[in-house]
Amino acid sequence: MSETSLTARLLEVMEKDIIPLTEQGVAAGNKIFGAALLRKSDLSLVLAETNNELENPLWHGEVHTLKRFYEMADRPRPSDLIFLSTHEPCTMCMSAITWAGFDNFYFFFSHEDSRDAFAIPHDLKILKEVFGLEPGGYRKQNAFWHSFWLNDMIELADDSERQALMVQAERIRARYGDLSARYQSGKSDNDIPLN
Repeated sequence: MSETSLTARLLEVMEKDIIPLTEQGVAAGNKIFGAALLRKSDLSLVLAETNNELENPLWHGEVHTLKRFYEMADRPRPSDLIFLSTHEPCTMCMSAITWAGFDNFYFFFSHEDSRDAFAIPHDLKILKEVFGLEPGGYRKQNAFWHSFWLNDMIELADDSERQALMVQAERIRARYGDLSARYQSGKSDNDIPLN
């Protein structure tokens, strides 16, 4: 499998599996974050989920996905899976991914995107206030996992394939822009502590 095939598949899962769930979640008042698990062997989808902070403020997209994963009776080993996050995981979600035994995560939007494009600055505030880290200050490659930014993967794609990936990425950005506007317009009506 080529890096470009992996990138295209991860974008496809965001677009076709995570976003529809996130649309439902945002309609209920939840944030825009989601995640999915795919098999490394064939990139088949194991599970997709979205944020469910209205039920529990800890159910960020990634943690809610892990909760659902560990509720599965016949689940694959985490080491056999790819962890896809729509947004760069916050420190809680990075820790949950680590404790759950995943050796990787891929993400589309950065912490700065969460702050600047989506007006959800909590990840960077917590990094700074609790851990004393600047944006991007954590180790993206470490003894537990390696993280990968899909935007970097798009940039590294062959010239012949990069354009299609960029078009797909722009569609995803536009859909998340719409979801963000919907979330922001209704967030004062919900009871999420850090909204």
